[in-house]
Amino acid sequence: MQTESADTLGAFGAARWPAPAKINRFLHITGRRSDGRHNIQTLFQFLGWGDELSFRVRRDGAIARYGDTEAIPTDDDLVVRAAQALRAATGAPYGVDIAVHKRIPMGSGLGGGSSDAATTLIALNTLWNCRLDATTLARIGLGLGADVPVFIHGHASWAEGVGEQLTSVAPDEPWILLALPGCAVSTAQAFAADALERDTAPVTMADFAAGRCRNVFEPVARALAPAVSETLDALAQAAAEAQADARPQLSGSGSACFLCLADRATARAAQRRMPAALPTLVTRAQNSSPLHVASLGPIGR
Repeated sequence: MQTESADTLGAFGAARWPAPAKINRFLHITGRRSDGRHNIQTLFQFLGWGDELSFRVRRDGAIARYGDTEAIPTDDDLVVRAAQALRAATGAPYGVDIAVHKRIPMGSGLGGGSSDAATTLIALNTLWNCRLDATTLARIGLGLGADVPVFIHGHASWAEGVGEQLTSVAPDEPWILLALPGCAVSTAQAFAADALERDTAPVTMADFAAGRCRNVFEPVARALAPAVSETLDALAQAAAEAQADARPQLSGSGSACFLCLADRATARAAQRRMPAALPTLVTRAQNSSPLHVASLGPIGR
């Protein structure tokens, strides 16, 4: 990590490691597997905004976490589980203090927990001198969650299977007006909803480029969380008032919603037309993860 200036230092006087949010540019379900899980197609892209983590290596083997996730039981905390999984896989004799500065809301469909876990694996791979490559780290990460591998690999990806079959792609990198309704949408409830479309025909990148893809969770999220429905409608109205040709979208199974816009000025113009009480931010979609941009050298070196 780059540590040239004091601005890069977080808790413990240690370097901040970014854990960026992701968006799903679309999300389809193409069928159900024999184990009950769903096959999906989606396109993951990173945002230039997210959580930040700091790490301090311990010699006593203890793994402790601090910061904005202390309300989460330790055994359920993905950053703790990631550290434990890496140590189990490598036999590293160290422990670590982990401080988490949360910005990504839980239940928002922006991948906050998965991103935090991936950042933990990548950071400790360096700090504990484990020297694992990205493929091995992604395999460990998959045991923590289906979205963790895309954060490990750090490239915008076309994903299939349960989300673990990744192909690097380079779609457009629009400016994003992100809206956070302040509610959580349960992924389990969303997947269990009777109204969820589970037999979408397979699509290709050409279909995505032609605008023939969507998020099948949108009607489900609207029904489960009225705030999501209100936010999507507010984004549509803001886009129209800003004369932007953009359709509001849902990320993951919700609750975060966004517009893809051509430039920062248009994104700011649309943001000014959003309800003042609704948290929004303007950022950019990125094909390279901010974590990988900030890291020094390839994983495992």
